[in-house]
Amino acid sequence: MQNHHTLPLPRRAIGLLASLLLLAGCSVAPTYQRPAVATPAAFKEAPASDAAWKPAEPADQLPRGDWWSVFRDPQLDRLERDAVEANPNLVAAAARLGQARALEQSAHAARLPQVGVGFGPTRQRPSPASQGLAADADTRSTTLWRGQATVAYEVDLFGRLSGTEDAARLDTERNEALFGATLLALQADVAQAYFLIRELDAAQALYVDTVKLRSDALRLLQRRFDEGDIDELDLARARSELAAARSESLGLARQRAVAEHALAILLGKPPAEFSLPVQPLARLAIPVPAGLPSALLERRPDIAAAERAMAAANARIGVAQAAWFPRLALTGALGYEAGGLGDLFKYASRSFVLGPLVGTALSLPVFDGGARQAGLDQARAAYAEDSARYRQTVLQAFREVEDNLAGLRLLGEQHGEQDQAVAAAERAARLARLQYREGAVSYLNVLDAERSVLQQQRTAVSLDGERARATVNLIRALGGGWTAAAPQAAINGPLRGG
Repeated sequence: MQNHHTLPLPRRAIGLLASLLLLAGCSVAPTYQRPAVATPAAFKEAPASDAAWKPAEPADQLPRGDWWSVFRDPQLDRLERDAVEANPNLVAAAARLGQARALEQSAHAARLPQVGVGFGPTRQRPSPASQGLAADADTRSTTLWRGQATVAYEVDLFGRLSGTEDAARLDTERNEALFGATLLALQADVAQAYFLIRELDAAQALYVDTVKLRSDALRLLQRRFDEGDIDELDLARARSELAAARSESLGLARQRAVAEHALAILLGKPPAEFSLPVQPLARLAIPVPAGLPSALLERRPDIAAAERAMAAANARIGVAQAAWFPRLALTGALGYEAGGLGDLFKYASRSFVLGPLVGTALSLPVFDGGARQAGLDQARAAYAEDSARYRQTVLQAFREVEDNLAGLRLLGEQHGEQDQAVAAAERAARLARLQYREGAVSYLNVLDAERSVLQQQRTAVSLDGERARATVNLIRALGGGWTAAAPQAAINGPLRGG
């Protein structure tokens, strides 16, 4: 049995190999620097006392806590817990995070030696020419049994493998931040849907009272008509107003059903299996500290995700640049080979091979039609795109905070004016009813006054709902609640930035 041995390496080859091994830790990736983003000293709508700036310290991984607990609503607390446990979109986001972690492990494994074992025969018949015989010579078929271990290892020259691993790690961090963004969006959507339903309940309560009042008024007018005190016009108007109120009530019931179905989907439940008890919305006035603009960059998970995507794109530039440099792959096999199975594991059947069975250990493409340059251009363009997206995400975050700060401030002022409008409309309705009983005005004046009361009350209820939703939107825009989390807080599993 013929053994395979490598020839002594020349000194120059040994020197070249040593030089390449020294380059194994070198990386050609550009140094990553987070792009500068114009950060204001304070939010435009924030009080002047908050106008203090500090450098951002990324903290998107810290738990945000049960931020919805500020509303002190046990029903909302239960809905939020149910959504986190069963929402399909959140489960999908966790699965994407699991995929990213698996890809990161795969990229790490590529930097380690790959070891395998094999066993089996090969049957071959060499050609006469390969044996130096005449073309018509007869050659025998032979069986060769092998049992061996193989080792393959690629030296990480110029940081190609480490850059790939870094990019995969950053992708994992990006997916962790995206999971946090999905979780925060789900929690905010649940709160928004809940307050919408409660707003509709409050509006429905108005129409219940209105229908009752107009039914009582219709009965009174019917009696007066029967007695000949009034003509049929007032009676027809009263019937029209009662039917209109009932129609509006049915419209609100339809809107509530649709909103309840949407909330059921957020909870991961079929609409037929979910119903929310009627609970009219009360006015909410929850002060939300705006914090500092730099803190927004720390807390928003979507900003963290955009920044990690940018860092991963930067690492991939290094991977693309490494393609211009040599690759060194070390391979070998050690084991036994024999012509018969009984002789396979004898001492004389041992063999080894050091070096690639096909090709060369050190390789460098000379001409590839511009493929490497195209890969590098694509990596640089991807980084430029992610950099622009990061800036846009930051600007959008600032806008969302400013929008909701302004909305809450103006809604507070609008509430004051609207309360006065409701009070004035109610007084006008009382005066109109008194004057109608005294015969000073027609019944049309009473209807107009009562219509105005209902309209002003509906507007007040709508403002209550807008204020509750604006509070939720502001908390979401700020990246979650504002209770300080412990610096040593650890994030385990997919629930990051909860």
